Amino acid sequence: MLLRLFRENLALKLISLAFAVVLWFFVMGERRHEVTHIVPVTYKGVPEGLIIANQVPGSVEVAVSGPRALLSHLTAGDMAIAVNLDGAEAGVTSFKRVEESLSMPAGLVVTRVSPAYVDVKLERIRDKQVPVRVVVSGEPVAGFRLRRLRVTPTQVTVSGAESELKAISEVVTEGLDLSGARASFTQTVQLSHARPFTTLKEQRTVEVQAQIVADPMASPSSSESQEGM
Repeated sequence: MLLRLFRENLALKLISLAFAVVLWFFVMGERRHEVTHIVPVTYKGVPEGLIIANQVPGSVEVAVSGPRALLSHLTAGDMAIAVNLDGAEAGVTSFKRVEESLSMPAGLVVTRVSPAYVDVKLERIRDKQVPVRVVVSGEPVAGFRLRRLRVTPTQVTVSGAESELKAISEVVTEGLDLSGARASFTQTVQLSHARPFTTLKEQRTVEVQAQIVADPMASPSSSESQEGM
C-alpha cells in the first residue's frame, strides 16, 4: 500500500522536488549581501512589585547577511526583539545575545548586533509622601500684593523606584500666574512631575487659593488710583 501511495502522482512529486532543489541552489549560490536595520526592543514580563529603573535601549542595530533576493523582502517591521523579564529579581540583569529572539528566514544570518547586550536594573516599587510647592509667576497690579497661598492637598504620593524616590523632597505645580490680580481667587493647578522612574500615584491637580490684599506700603496716590479704576 505504501508503494502504491508513493507511485501516485510520482511525476508531479519529482517535478516539485527538482524545483525545490534548483531554488535552494539558486538562493544559496547567490552572492551574499549584508543590510542593517534598526530593530525595536520591547520588555515584557516585569515581575509584580518591581520596576525598570535604568535607561534601557528602545532599539538595537541588527546587521543581517544573506542572498539579495531574501534580504529585499526583509524589513524592520518583520523583526522585533523581546526581552523577557519573567522571573528576574531586584538588581541588574544582563541579557546577552538578544538577537536569539529574532525569527530569521532560512538562508539569513544575523552577523552583528549593537549594542550586543542589554542591562536591565529592576527595583522595588515604593511610595513616598512629599509636600506640594506652588510655583508663581507675575505680580498683582500696583498697590496690591500676595499675602498668602493655600494649597489643597498639602501633600501628594509619589510612587516608583526606590533610588529615585530618595532624591524627591517635593512636587511643584505648574506656574500660577498672578499678573494683573487685584482680588483673591481660587484656581485648580496641574502638578508637574517629570521623572523617568517615578510617577504621581493618584493626585494630578491641586486647588490653590491666592489671597490678594491691598499693599499698605504702596503710595497713597497709587492705591487711590487703583481703587478708583
